[in-house]
Formats: sequence, structure tokens, C-alpha cells
Amino acid sequence: MNHHPLIVFSGSSHPGLAAAICRHLEMEPGQSRIWRFPDGEKSIKLESDVRGRDCFIVQSTCHPVDENLVELLIFLDCLRRASAARITAVVPYFGYARQDRKDEGRVPITAKLAANLITAAGADRLLSVDLHANQLQGFFDIPVDHLTAEPVIVKYLRTKQIKDLTVVAPDVGNMKTASRYATALGADLATIYKRRINGCEVACGEIIGQVKGRNIVMCDDMITTGGTICGAVDLLRKRGAGRIIAGATHGVLTEQGIERIQKADLDEVIVTDTVPTADKAERLNHLKILSVADLLGEAIRRIHLNQSVSGIFNGKK
Repeated sequence: MNHHPLIVFSGSSHPGLAAAICRHLEMEPGQSRIWRFPDGEKSIKLESDVRGRDCFIVQSTCHPVDENLVELLIFLDCLRRASAARITAVVPYFGYARQDRKDEGRVPITAKLAANLITAAGADRLLSVDLHANQLQGFFDIPVDHLTAEPVIVKYLRTKQIKDLTVVAPDVGNMKTASRYATALGADLATIYKRRINGCEVACGEIIGQVKGRNIVMCDDMITTGGTICGAVDLLRKRGAGRIIAGATHGVLTEQGIERIQKADLDEVIVTDTVPTADKAERLNHLKILSVADLLGEAIRRIHLNQSVSGIFNGKK
């Protein structure tokens, strides 16, 4: 049992999600004031007393990534200097996660740098959803609670009761995820072999598995430029697929991604609210946004009470 009172703060990257988390926890959010100096520098003043309290700061490091990351660091420093008992950085979407290794010479490992910064700023632990690669947990020298939005997406897909369903992995690296979805939905499994040309372009090759006349679900950790998903849709259409639904935890959609998905022959696109996507939903009428607020709220409650977080996924109360 944790005897330090719980308090949850919101950064400015996604106040809507932080408010929904607090509703799940049946509590008011911590009060703070975030403002800018005339030259653009940010400053934060905590309006709530945090001395000796168990503090959580909700801040996705999404676009603009640098600004939101620096704000998180300032918030962590602010909490530490205000004598918080424990500080957890709740980062539903962890930016810079793609750069997790040196795949060529003279490049940074920015994911490790971001992890170091968050730790140095004062975080005692990190809570995140569907990191781009599982090994990122090892980049932190503090405990990491790594949630997945799979149960949220699977629950929604089950309500649709899709017949003749095949889960397609949009690339070979996605096979494990696709396999879990296929098992959970009682579906067949197929995969697309692809080559990445550069950061924005992907060449789709061949499909391994049966897709003709089948309804398709494709799930990835994020949709950004839409290159992987839209290339896969074109290939699946050529192979005679039925309905095609694309899902991703993080709808990081860029302008190019929105335009591509508008043109793609997709029946539905599912994302969660780890990043703000309401403005994108206005332009994509087949975009369904599911909330991870209850998932994060339950994880926060369990961390605060020193209970098992993995228990959320294996049904332990």
C-alpha cells in the first residue's frame, strides 16, 4: 500500500487524455500553470502542493516532438524540486523511439538520448504504450511499465463480428503482433514482404498466405506517412481482398499520411488517443478513435497501490 497521496498532472501535449484518465480515477487533476517567456522559453508553476506525494505527469512526446519533450523535462524537474515523493512520466506516445540503433555509420541513437534525458530530469519510472521496439525498456535505468493497446483494439474488432477474417502483417517485423491479433480474433494469418526505399517510401512485394475473398485486418504500432499501410492496401486489392481495416496504436498521421489514407481504398482506420487525433478525424470520415484512458488510469492506480501492472492483461484483479 502506498501512503503517499496520488496526484496526476497534465502537460500541454494532450490535456484531453489526461482529463479522461483523471475521470477514470475519479479525481481532479493537479493544477499547474504553463507559460512562455517573450523569447519562447517555457516555464511551469505547480499550483498544487506535491511535497511527499506520488506524482504522475501525462505528456505524449508527439508533434511538435522537441517542444513536448522539453516541456516534459521541465515538468519533471519542477516536480523533483518541489519535493515529490515519487515521479512517474506517463508518456503514452514516446517520440524518437524509431532511432533505437545505429543502422549505419555516424548516426545517433536518439531513443537512448531521450531515455537519459527523462531519467536525468527526475523521473523515477516511465509508463508508456506500445513502444516502437520492446528493447527500448532496456534504454532506461528506471522501471518501465510497458502497456499495449491490443486489448482495446481487439475488443472493438470483436464487436464487429467480421466473418472470413485474415490478419495481415504489413511487414515481416510485424508478424508477432499479427499472430497475437489472429489468435485473439480466431482469424487466419498472412504477411506482406516489403522493402523500405527511404523514410517515406516503401515497396510492397509478395503476400504469404491466403487473402482472396477474405476480410482483412492489419495492425501496426503507428501510422505516420501511411506508406506501409497504403502500399499494402493496393497489393491486397490486386489479390482480391474483401473489406480492409487498418489499425494502429498511435495515429501520428502527417499531412502526407492523411492525404494518402483519404485516397486509399480502406473501409476503416482504427487508432487510439495516445496522441491527439480529433482534428484528423474531421478529415478522415472512416477514422475510428478508441481511448486508452481507462487502460492508463488502471495502470496508474496499480502503480500507486504497488500492485501488478501486467495483471491488467492476464485478468488479475
